[in-house]
Amino acid sequence: MARLTLTFCICAALFALVSGFATGFVDIRSTCSSSATSATRTKLSMAKTLYGSQGSRSPLCNWGASELGISIKMGDLLMNPHPFGQIPCLVDEDCGATVFESGAILTYLYTTADTGDDKKRMASILSWIAWANASLDPICFLETPEGKVYDTGLKKPSKRIDTLDAILSGKEFLVDGGFSTADVAVASYLLYVPQFFRGIDLSRWPNLVRYMKDCASREAYGQAFGSQVQNYLVQSLDAMKPGDDSKKKRFG
Repeated sequence: MARLTLTFCICAALFALVSGFATGFVDIRSTCSSSATSATRTKLSMAKTLYGSQGSRSPLCNWGASELGISIKMGDLLMNPHPFGQIPCLVDEDCGATVFESGAILTYLYTTADTGDDKKRMASILSWIAWANASLDPICFLETPEGKVYDTGLKKPSKRIDTLDAILSGKEFLVDGGFSTADVAVASYLLYVPQFFRGIDLSRWPNLVRYMKDCASREAYGQAFGSQVQNYLVQSLDAMKPGDDSKKKRFG
């Protein structure tokens, strides 16, 4: 239900952006940034507080903010305003907005940033953020009825991942025009898999492995997730290249 709600919110933002109606996230964007001067935008970008920790999905929000040039500070978890006491949760002090769920936070950061993207690129980016949360998440993380992750679906063949691999065979990143918040959303979930399920072999999807390595190699990813995680992932993904059995043995 939470994923469906989040997907609905993101799709609502997508519809508003493409249609030009000032509703949902577009209304927030207008309130928080559209009328600001350059100096004011800089000030606003520093008025965002993220409540989270390294062991959660919070770093993907840090990564997304960094790639967008948005400065955020980490908040005291005792002051976390998330209605269910979970993380991550973002507060934009400038306009009083509180955003929870990692996908919704990425959507908020993207739609309030001054990216200069046209509606076509916006539509693609928002669609991929929604897909990451609604479709990719349940493939990457298999959960018990209580919501506890017990395994990953990437240990077995997957038609959706086959399709993603085929899409990436013809492009470096997901959306035309270069790296975007869409890649932050999708690559974050993918990269959690070798991080938490060590020894997994994803070499059946060579384009996906190349894509994951490219994303993990980015400076902002290392800053958000830590250099130790970044180095491990880059080496692990490099070992998944077809035909390099010696490296595969090193990582199980």
